[in-house]
Amino acid sequence: MSLFADLLSTVFERRALIGPILRRDPRSTEALVRDLAAATSETAQLWLATRILQRFAEMDDAAKLAFFHHLAETYTLNIPALRAALDGFESDPSGRSYRAVTAACEPPRMELMRRFNAVPGATEMLVRMRADLLRLGAGDATLQQLDVDMRHLLRSWFNRGFLVLRPISWESPAHILEKIIAYEAVHAIHSWSDLRRRLQPTDRRCFAFFHPAMPDEPLIFVEVALTKGIPGSIQRLLAEDRAPMPPEDADTAVFYSISNCQPGLAGISFGNSLIKQVVGDISSALPGLKTFVTLSPIPGLMRWLAAQSIACDAQDDRAMAMLAAHYLLNAKRPDGQPVDPVARFHLGNGARIQAVHPGADLSENGLRQSGGVMVNYLYDLSKFERYHDAYAETREVKAAQPVRAQAAGFEKRIMA
Repeated sequence: MSLFADLLSTVFERRALIGPILRRDPRSTEALVRDLAAATSETAQLWLATRILQRFAEMDDAAKLAFFHHLAETYTLNIPALRAALDGFESDPSGRSYRAVTAACEPPRMELMRRFNAVPGATEMLVRMRADLLRLGAGDATLQQLDVDMRHLLRSWFNRGFLVLRPISWESPAHILEKIIAYEAVHAIHSWSDLRRRLQPTDRRCFAFFHPAMPDEPLIFVEVALTKGIPGSIQRLLAEDRAPMPPEDADTAVFYSISNCQPGLAGISFGNSLIKQVVGDISSALPGLKTFVTLSPIPGLMRWLAAQSIACDAQDDRAMAMLAAHYLLNAKRPDGQPVDPVARFHLGNGARIQAVHPGADLSENGLRQSGGVMVNYLYDLSKFERYHDAYAETREVKAAQPVRAQAAGFEKRIMA
């Protein structure tokens, strides 16, 4: 009855707020925002926030950009007030003066965002709003400040404690399956038959994180293959004519595709929690699983080789394996982390580089990005916490000896 009451309350609340909004408000968007910032009544706040969100949804890109600039420039930090609060705390470090500092440290636009989020259904709209901000505000220092605030709020709203892990199967609702097809970012799903081959066989799994405020929108999902041994080819793993195996015969779980679904949540990481929870769930269900690995792309490899003026022949498996191993172990950003984004993700989660496989992804995308090479990252349940700490503290890249030998082979070839 409690759930039914909540549902009814939400329906009536939506009708009460959104229905009257169909009448055009003569005030400008800037005036509505000003009134929302000043409103003290919760009813008035909901009314104004709903009007603003509805108007934003109707804006073209130019109007959205103007809206973002208005929030960023008008509702930014009050520097004199912040300085005064800091001076007051320094001279009298009391609870009262500390509260004044914390209040002055927060720009008013953050409270505006909270008032927007009080509108039923607004969380998803704010995620899309941030996607627009990232798309339109690239390179704009003022809008980057606004993004820092939005990301801070979204990170707290999408805290791991609020996320729900749900299995995705061939029996899942069609509207969820359609989104899995649309959001797949690593190995494109070309048809419903292709999706069925990834979900229906008993040796295949898929899991996604959802948020209660966005129950029909996956945030991130992972596709898993149960295998005998560690695979080295995505073609064989996804072959149309492959024979499914009984899951209890599998000794390895392969995470072969991890896709983030919401551009507006960029920079808010769910993958670490997702992998750890999926490992826990499937190892409990299938105790025969002993090995947990990825079969991952190397999306920055060919671009990096071109930037380094290093010639390569994708048909030369030995050379490509050495090039890929060298890139993964030695190509670093100024902060000491690997250039490759997938490597940063898995190494940061405590995985180690287990093996590189030339000719593993012969798709157009795989050849263009990585010359067809893929890599296994191994999640050793007895060591990944230690590896995570080592990477966080020293940026140490853990790799199996054969991978290190391949990287050394490239270095010897360069010096010869």
